[in-house]
Amino acid sequence: MQFLASCVQFNANFLNKMKEHFMATALTYDPSASKSLLEEVMSRSGQLLTACYQCRRCAAGCAVGDETTPATPDRLIRLLMLGEKEAALSNDLVWKCVSCYTCGTRCPNNIQTGRITETLKKMSKESKQAPHLPKVGYFHDSFVKAGLRWGRVNEMEFMGMYELKHLRDKFVEKDIDGIKQEIMDQMQFAIAMMKHKRMHFDFLKADGRIELNRLYKKFKKDQS
Repeated sequence: MQFLASCVQFNANFLNKMKEHFMATALTYDPSASKSLLEEVMSRSGQLLTACYQCRRCAAGCAVGDETTPATPDRLIRLLMLGEKEAALSNDLVWKCVSCYTCGTRCPNNIQTGRITETLKKMSKESKQAPHLPKVGYFHDSFVKAGLRWGRVNEMEFMGMYELKHLRDKFVEKDIDGIKQEIMDQMQFAIAMMKHKRMHFDFLKADGRIELNRLYKKFKKDQS
């Protein structure tokens, strides 16, 4: 009897703690904010988020699910439906998604979360909000700029821009050991890339780069 009583007491305490946790972290629903955010993300990503019925097949197959849990594709969509913009933009999945599109392949309604995360990255940059994971933000920006300049990505320029932005933060923080470690890591990475003939030193350019820039500027203008 004493054992049963202690079990009942333990369960009661556990349930009370869980109740307090969920009440403290409960999301509020603002209909007007939810509608405007949802419409913007659907328009810019081309994904019908309202078709999501939370079956969680996307979460079960997410390649980075172990890294981002509890942030999974279905929960990210739920945040957008509730109008929780700040929580969505600072969500781990937005910055760790590798755009493998496994979620969209598994989704009964073909919702591609990879396109949603790319849209949210852009929205984060436009709102001047600091990236949740700065290194991912620097990688994203450097890739886009390198591609626009030459019509394709040249590895040396791309990695140079990325590393300069990343090292700048370490200089500001006066993290000397971090700077040394980053330089050593990248040197080893570059040597490995060259051994496998994956690092090219020539700057190649695409014939249609001017047209690519024109289309990008037109798209940015239409979005503003």
